[in-house]
Amino acid sequence: VYGMTFSLLTNSEGKKMGKTEKGALWLDRNKTTPYEFYQYWRNIDDADVEKCLALLTFLPMDEVRRLGSLEGSDINKAKEILAFEVTKLIHSEEDAINAQNAARALFSGGGDSENIPAPELTRAELGESISVIDLMVKSALIKTKSEGRRLIEQSGISINDNIISDVYAMVTENDFVDGKLMIKKGKKIYHRVKLI
Repeated sequence: VYGMTFSLLTNSEGKKMGKTEKGALWLDRNKTTPYEFYQYWRNIDDADVEKCLALLTFLPMDEVRRLGSLEGSDINKAKEILAFEVTKLIHSEEDAINAQNAARALFSGGGDSENIPAPELTRAELGESISVIDLMVKSALIKTKSEGRRLIEQSGISINDNIISDVYAMVTENDFVDGKLMIKKGKKIYHRVKLI
C-alpha cells in the first residue's frame, strides 16, 4: 500500500489558503482574472514568500532560499517573481507578462496600462446614469450590492481618484475620460471601465 501526502498551503498565521477562506482565489480566469491572480501573489505577506516560492514554482531551491532571505523593500522583487511564475503556470506566460506590465503601470509608473482589467459598459446600460454600486457589480468588482455599500461607507471606493462617500452616487457619461473610467477598490484593485 502506498500513500502520498503534501503540505497544506497555509499563510504565516496558520490559516489555510483556499476557497473557504475570505478572499477566494480562483484558477478560472472568469472568476479571478490573470491580473487579479497576479496581484494576489504580489501582495502576500512577506513571511509567506519563501514557502510559496518553494511549493508553487519550479525555481531551484537555492534561488528560492536566496529570494526568501531578502528583506525590506527588496522582498518586493521576490514577490514579483512569485506572482509572475505562478501566473505563468496557471494561465500563460503572455498573461503573466500582461499582468506584470499592468501592475507596473499602476504602481510604479512603468509598464503598459492597457493590461488593467477593462470591463465594458454600453451606452444603453449607462443610460442617463448608473449607480456606482450597479457599475461595480456590472464590472465584477464586487459580488453583492451590500459589499459595495460597505466599501463606500468605509471610503474604500474611488472613481478617477475621487473617493466615493455616498452609497447613492451616480456615474454619468461626463465621468468618462476618452471613453474610460477608473474604479479603484481598496488600495490595489483597479478596473478601467470602457464605455462602448
